[in-house]
Amino acid sequence: MPLKSLVREISELSDYQVYGRVSGVLGMLVELSGLDRLLVIGSRCILIARDERKVPCEVIGFRHGHALLLPFGSLDGIGLGCKAVLAASEPSIHPSEAWLGRVINALGEPIDGKGPLPMGADPYKVRQSPPPAHGRNRVGGKIDLGVRAINTFLSCCQGQRMGIFAGSGVGKSVLLSMLARYTSLNVNVIGLIGERGREVQEWLEDDLGPEGLARSVVVVATSDEPPLMRRQAAYMTMALSEYFRDNGRDVLCLMDSVTRFAMSMREIGLSAGEPPASKGYTPSVFAELPQLLERAGPGVKTEGSITGLFTVLVEGDDHNEPIADAVRGILDGHIILERAIAERNRFPAINLLRSVSRTMPGCNTEPENELVTRGRQLLSTYENMAELIRIGAYNEGSDPVIDEAIAHYGALEAFLTQGKYEQSNLALGYEQLAAALGISWDQDVPEVTGFRDQEQNFDTANVGNE
Repeated sequence: MPLKSLVREISELSDYQVYGRVSGVLGMLVELSGLDRLLVIGSRCILIARDERKVPCEVIGFRHGHALLLPFGSLDGIGLGCKAVLAASEPSIHPSEAWLGRVINALGEPIDGKGPLPMGADPYKVRQSPPPAHGRNRVGGKIDLGVRAINTFLSCCQGQRMGIFAGSGVGKSVLLSMLARYTSLNVNVIGLIGERGREVQEWLEDDLGPEGLARSVVVVATSDEPPLMRRQAAYMTMALSEYFRDNGRDVLCLMDSVTRFAMSMREIGLSAGEPPASKGYTPSVFAELPQLLERAGPGVKTEGSITGLFTVLVEGDDHNEPIADAVRGILDGHIILERAIAERNRFPAINLLRSVSRTMPGCNTEPENELVTRGRQLLSTYENMAELIRIGAYNEGSDPVIDEAIAHYGALEAFLTQGKYEQSNLALGYEQLAAALGISWDQDVPEVTGFRDQEQNFDTANVGNE
C-alpha cells in the first residue's frame, strides 16, 4: 500500500516548474510577482534564499497585481529577485497507526529523534471542511476522563466538544495531562499550539509520561515559530484526529490553546491588510474558529468519534473577552478554571457553578442527576453566603439549609481536589460524591448508550433508565 501511494504521488508531479520573483519584503510579508495568475489563496510556494536555503510560504492575499505570502520559516537570506517556485500539490499527510507515540511539528515532520515516520496508504488533506451536519452520527455514551469533578458534575460524551477556560498559571496544562493519561479512550491527538519551548519536553516527560505518550500523537508548534506554523499545527491536530476517527477509533483531541491559534490568525490577517474588528482580532479569526472546532465531533457513517477538549487562555482573567465568548458559543460546554480557587490550593481549580456540559442531564441516570443536583445546590448555597461565613457574621442555626451546606462543604472540597497522579473513574466518582453528601449509594452504574443510539423522539429524562 505505501508503494501504491508513492506511485500516485510521483504521477502527480508536474513535467515542468513555474517560478516567479520576490518583488518586496516588509516584516514577515513577502510580495511575489510573475505567478499572480496561477496562484490562489492557500497556494504554496518555495522561496530560494541567497544561500540556496528553501523557505516554504503560503499565499494569504493579493495587492496591486502581486501575491502576498507569509513564510513557514525564517526569511533570512531572502531578498529582491529571489526565485519562488510554485509547489506542485495541496499539502497532505499519510498518517498510520505507527504514528502513535511520536512527536511531530506542524508540517508533519518528526522532531523526537526516533527516525522517519512510516507512511500510511491514503493521503489526508491537512485543511478540511467540517463534516455535513445532516450526515453526522449523534454523540455517544459517557466517557471516563479520569477526573472526578468532570466525570460527575460535567459528564462528557463521545463526540462532545468542551472548552477549558482559564488565565495563565491556573492549571490548564496539568489538567490536560491528567485527561490524556486517564481517559478511557484509546487514542489521544494532542496539539501544543504556541507553547513555551522550554516546557514542551518537561510536559511530555513529567506530565504526559511514557504511558500517555504511547497512545498519543503530539503536534508541537512553539511560541517562537511563525504564525503560519502555529496555525498549521492546529490544522494538523485535527487532520490526525480525523484519520483515527475514520478508522473507527474514538479519539480524544486535546488542543492547548485555541487562543494562540486565534492570535496567529490575527497576525496573518493584519499582515494581509485586514482591518481589526474586536480587540485587534480581524473578522477572519471569528470566521475560522468554527471551521476548526466543528471538525471535531461524531463521524459520518463511521463508528469513530472525536471528543474535543480545547483550552482557551483568557486575557486578564476576563471570561467574556472576544475569543472566549466566541469559542463558548461554538462548543458543547465549558469548564471554567478560576484563579481564586487555585490560590486556596484546590486543584483542578474548576468552578463548577460557572461550568456547563450541554449533554447533561441527558447522558445520566435519574439517581446520578439527583446526586449531582444535590451537590450543586449545597455548593451554591455555601458560595452565596461565603463572605458572611468567613467573617463570622453568620450564626449557626439561623437557617437549616445553610447549616447543611456548611456541614458538607469540607467533604465536597476534598472530593473536588485531585492530585496530578491520582486517577478516578466513573463508578468510584459517584460513590465518593454520595459519601461526601452523606447519601447511601449502592448502585451499579449502568452502561449509558448515550444519544447516538436513542430513538429520534426520545425522552431525555429517561435516557439510561431502561
